[in-house]
Amino acid sequence: MPRPPLDGLIDDLYYLEGAPPYARLTLPPMPGAFLIVNLGPPFRIRAGADSETAEYADGCVVTTPTRAVKFGYPPATRSVGVHFKPWGPAPFLPMPAAELCDRPVTLEQVWGRPTVAELRERLAAVDGPHEMLTLLEEELMRRLRETAGLGLVRQTSGVLAATGGAVAIGDLSVAAGVSGTHLAKRFKELVGVTPKRLARAYRLTATVFAIDPAGPVDWGDLAGGAGYFDQAHFGHEFREFTGLTPTRYLEVRRRFLREHPGHALDGWSLPAD
Repeated sequence: MPRPPLDGLIDDLYYLEGAPPYARLTLPPMPGAFLIVNLGPPFRIRAGADSETAEYADGCVVTTPTRAVKFGYPPATRSVGVHFKPWGPAPFLPMPAAELCDRPVTLEQVWGRPTVAELRERLAAVDGPHEMLTLLEEELMRRLRETAGLGLVRQTSGVLAATGGAVAIGDLSVAAGVSGTHLAKRFKELVGVTPKRLARAYRLTATVFAIDPAGPVDWGDLAGGAGYFDQAHFGHEFREFTGLTPTRYLEVRRRFLREHPGHALDGWSLPAD
């Protein structure tokens, strides 16, 4: 966990090393963003079925996505990274988050080649994960800048997170004292998606994490408890966000658990079919 004020923007800093459980993993859309500083062989990302697979050697930045992202890992991977809250990347980006929505970019495109080359060199030279994460935290602190509208977006997103997305967007703008158009504009600038889309991501993510893959699942009760109109509505949302039906997701999740019990990547990440 980063120290303040980064803790208001970031969920965690992490270190990843070793052989991935699968050559390809699918990350469904989630209410969050991430940054990776790659220290091993290049990895590959495909952001949606209609996009080309791209190779990332130095690292990447992914703002809050609206469609599944597929990762192709090398046999041995090594990186440090940041799991941002949805609004978290904005103070570190030279462009509006909307320009990066579903368009992963290299770290060099965001911070420039000299900066990234120096950062990777410094990270590779320190001893151990703790020292690497401390160095990354210091770099983020150094690059932190004031961002117009961040307080509004952070406060409103906090309500979405606390309610699991089950709140009327109109009520949010009224409570914030701004128009719906202004709120949507700020969200697009700083998160990359509208409040409505972020609310949907929070609701589906909360619902998925309420599933116990080890036991039977009553999909009707699950959908109703999450505030979906009915099971069909839930199923439609699930397929749009993940590309899988709920029952297929459960099969894949159970397969992951069988093959890699207790693995750190269990949860939202899935083997790519």
